Amino acid sequence: MRKYIITIVLLIMGLATFAQTKAWNLKTCIEFGLTHSSTIKKQQAQVEIYKQNYKEAVGGLFPSLKASSDGTTYFGRVLDKDNYKYVNTNTVYNEYQIYSSVTLFDGFSQVAKVRMERMNKQKGLQQLQLRKDMLAYEIMELFFNVQYYQGTVKLADDQLWESFANLKKVQKMEELGLKSKPDIAEIEAKASQDSFLLVKQQNLLQQEIIKLKNKINFPVDSDIIIKQYDSVILVGKPTENAFDIYKQALSYSPQIKASEQTVKVSEQAVNEARGNLFPTLSLYGGYNTYFTRLMNGSSYTPFRDQLNNNQNYYVGLSLSVPIFTGFSRQSAVQRNKQQLVIAKYEFDDTRRTLYSDIEQTVADVKGKAEEYIYAQKQCRSMQTAHEANLKKYEMGMISALELNTSANRLLQAQVDELNTSLQYQLKSRMLNYYKGNSFY
Repeated sequence: MRKYIITIVLLIMGLATFAQTKAWNLKTCIEFGLTHSSTIKKQQAQVEIYKQNYKEAVGGLFPSLKASSDGTTYFGRVLDKDNYKYVNTNTVYNEYQIYSSVTLFDGFSQVAKVRMERMNKQKGLQQLQLRKDMLAYEIMELFFNVQYYQGTVKLADDQLWESFANLKKVQKMEELGLKSKPDIAEIEAKASQDSFLLVKQQNLLQQEIIKLKNKINFPVDSDIIIKQYDSVILVGKPTENAFDIYKQALSYSPQIKASEQTVKVSEQAVNEARGNLFPTLSLYGGYNTYFTRLMNGSSYTPFRDQLNNNQNYYVGLSLSVPIFTGFSRQSAVQRNKQQLVIAKYEFDDTRRTLYSDIEQTVADVKGKAEEYIYAQKQCRSMQTAHEANLKKYEMGMISALELNTSANRLLQAQVDELNTSLQYQLKSRMLNYYKGNSFY
């Protein structure tokens, strides 16, 4: 009996500590997870890469401008440009130039690349949103799991308190000769069973808290307290059918949008590869000047005068025709065509999966709503029946075993009500998400 009292005291101390700590609700858990998740941060980095790729592709449409300078020392015979005679001496040669080029025609390959990178950037944003939504749902699942085991811990604790109260009553009744030793043994066995159940549920609760902390990337050296479960207000069964919700979801689902952008990216990849089969026509031009000096001690034209006197400008056209490149360009076209086929089939699969998920969610919400209604009725009936059995036991009309069976049936009914309530909340939030409402 003493060890049972110690267990209860420790539990009360734990509850007091809980009351002094601010509890986290679902919203704060999701917000913390989205802010600190490494998965989200990696996807955000990928979006930045897409943005830089797009910026680089746009830059490819503009003329390039470069400047260069070089200095060279020659040894041996060299032409003296003042008297146009070859002399045997060292020479310093210093050249400066600025040149620019622009592609006039490349089969619209660069234009296709710009479009492809812009769509990649849009796809990255949709993938980021999808990652956030998936993480929010996973956090929500774990959050409800924690609340479920919080509920089972409380139910197990309530039943343990009742067993102790019954044991105390039976001990007094045994002293009065109204109950026998076997009755006390049966109630003590029930108290032991309830103690084991409470410890088990506490361990399961701790495991779910660990999973939740890991999912939201919570500091490992800190504790988190989750808000206790609140009874759900049943909002009723969904009136929309799955196909209507599906048609709406097609316009805003990040999963659909990302898959659709993948198809468009693949189409532009084919256009870019085709453009590489055409000749490339470029316009180029530049400015050039230089300074030179013989290192034999002879006189030379000053540096500034040479730069002015040796100036020259040039402009030209360049045509590059890909006659044979080892079938690499043709193979690129065919590879990208097959990637486009794959992307289209994956897009179809994504839409079918979305409709199947919505259909299943609608069915789940309807089913869980009905289950919750009957679970509430069952719980109330079991509560009434158990209260009657408690009175019958005190009057000696039923045995301790029958009373324990009644208590277990009530506990199971309460667990069923708790489970269906949380499942209904989870599925309802998922259905609202498909209707366009965010998880957070």
